[in-house]
Amino acid sequence: MPASCFAERLSDLIALSPAERAALDKLEERERHLKRGAILLRENDPAAEMFVLRQGTMMSYVLLDNGSRQILRFLFPGDLLATSSLVYQDAPENIAALTDCIVAPFEKTALSRLVVDHPRLAALMVVYNQIERMMLTDRLAALGRTPAKARVAAILLEMRNRRRLSDPTIDGRFTLGLTQEEIGDATGLTSVHVNRMFRQLEDDRLIARENGRVTILDERALVRTANFVDRYRNLDLSWLPPER
Repeated sequence: MPASCFAERLSDLIALSPAERAALDKLEERERHLKRGAILLRENDPAAEMFVLRQGTMMSYVLLDNGSRQILRFLFPGDLLATSSLVYQDAPENIAALTDCIVAPFEKTALSRLVVDHPRLAALMVVYNQIERMMLTDRLAALGRTPAKARVAAILLEMRNRRRLSDPTIDGRFTLGLTQEEIGDATGLTSVHVNRMFRQLEDDRLIARENGRVTILDERALVRTANFVDRYRNLDLSWLPPER
């Protein structure tokens, strides 16, 4: 496992200096192990810490008044967790483990020191959060304005692309790692409807499924079906300050 998973994520955007990597290493000096299904943070609980996800897959979600669950984001190694604790004393969302996971907890004061000592890292965190914001915006637009098949297709492309960030060998075939219920809670569909959309995507020869793995057969057509935009591409980082 790399010294800093968050450093690996940021280095996908720009080459980090040894001093910047060392500063990020300090955020991940401690580790906490979580079993699949464990709740890392509950909505309305005090939020004193932030975390870097070092291993596994997690999700953030809210529980609605009618008892249903809306999944907001799927989280992967290198992601920052509980960033809302920077501005809220109590957690506005739940964060749970979809697989066995390892997280690195750190205090908000540690991030404060990093921002002062390494302003370029602070700027990169702004970039990172804007990418996350645009992905949430895409999800919101999809929930309100796209058909069910497009929503499921978009989840497949998102999961493939996010997994490929930590494993560049992934191309058209990947392990989905989500249940149909979880996909439904992310797309606003029932499990039955999700299953029906999978069958339509297979009938259209856009994907194939076998033993929990998905193969993308026609990526261009799947992208068109999903109205999908890869928010990790076409970034403008020319404004970033120089390394201090």
